[in-house]
Parts: sequence; structure tokens; C-alpha cells
Amino acid sequence: MFSFEGFVRIDAICRGLFRLAYLNLLWLATTLLGLVVLGFGPASYAMATYLDGWLRHGETPPPTRTFVAAVREATGRSMLVGAVLLGAGAVIVTNVFLAPVWIVQALNVVALVVLGVAAAYVFPVMTATDLPTAGRQLAAALLLGFGSLHWTILGATAVGLVEWLLWQYATPLLLLFGASLPAFAVALVTRIVFRPLVESPEVPLRSAVHPNAPVTEQAS
Repeated sequence: MFSFEGFVRIDAICRGLFRLAYLNLLWLATTLLGLVVLGFGPASYAMATYLDGWLRHGETPPPTRTFVAAVREATGRSMLVGAVLLGAGAVIVTNVFLAPVWIVQALNVVALVVLGVAAAYVFPVMTATDLPTAGRQLAAALLLGFGSLHWTILGATAVGLVEWLLWQYATPLLLLFGASLPAFAVALVTRIVFRPLVESPEVPLRSAVHPNAPVTEQAS
């Protein structure tokens, strides 16, 4: 029989999965409301904000109010970063498939990997630091992603495997976890990487993720 601690652990896991699914639906709704190009950045920033607060600070406030507050907090900056990433991605993918020379295609595949790393880490960087410009945030994202390459590869492999299994055997679940699972993996990596930087005077790391967030519940 399960012990009481076992039931508590199962309950915490289930609540965490429900929270991820709900965050994913909020991300989808915000992205679509912004017609993708204008919605991708704010939605991804809000997702990163909530996950950083949850995993790094132990905060689990009401998801909807916190998500909307994060969207409003940095709409312009996150919209700009998201549009730049999507625009660069469209150009690179076009070159991968349509470039007449194979070496150009190969270089664009490399560029696509670099862009993927930047896209994965730039919103957690925006959430957790006070870097003032989009250029510095993107540079910090690349430094973080490639500086922790082993964690990046491990996280990407795990997420790729899980999402492939969902695609093969439980495709509808991709609608519930397709965006939140990669974001959760990145948040786990940044929790590990940011931990030794908290006391560093050279890194403008925020002491709290979202100072205007509603009163939080006790973390699970």
C-alpha cells in the first residue's frame, strides 16, 4: 500500500501536470490572439516568468492572473524579440530548403540550431535578469545555452523523446504539453545555472521573478 507521503507525492505530480497543461493553453491562446507574430513573444515571456517563479523561487500563484500580468509587463520588448526570432527563423528555413548550393544549406542548418538555442533561453533571460536591451538579452541567451551545452543537449534530447512518444501514441496530448514541456525543461536548466549567479555582483539577476504577482500559494 502507498504511504501518506506517497499519495502526497502523486498529488503534487498531478497538480504540476495540470499546471503545465493550463500554462500551455494560455500560451496557445495568447499566441493566436497576437496572430502568432505579435503573440509569440509575450506568450513565451509570460510562460518563462511563471515557470521561473515556480521552479526557482517556489512560487505558484494563480496562473491566469500571473500570466496576464507578465504579458502586460513586457509586451513591447517581448513582442520585438519574438518577431525577430520568427523573422530570422523564416529566412533560415527558406534558405535550408531553397538555397541552390549545399554548403549554404548546411550553414543555414547551423544557424537554425543557434537560433533555436537563442529562442529557448532568451525569454528566461528576460524574466530573470535586468539586461536592458534585446541585443544583450539574445547574447546572454546564447552564452547561457552554449555555456551549459551538456544541459542543453540533455534537455533537448529528453524533450524530443517525450514529444516524439506523444506524437506517436498520444497526439492530442501535444495540444496540452507541446510548448510547456520544452519551456519546463529550459526552466530546469536555468534553475541550475542561475543558482551560483544569485550572489554575483556582475550579473544583474533579479531577486524575485515577478514583484507584482498576486500572493502566492505554498509551493508543492
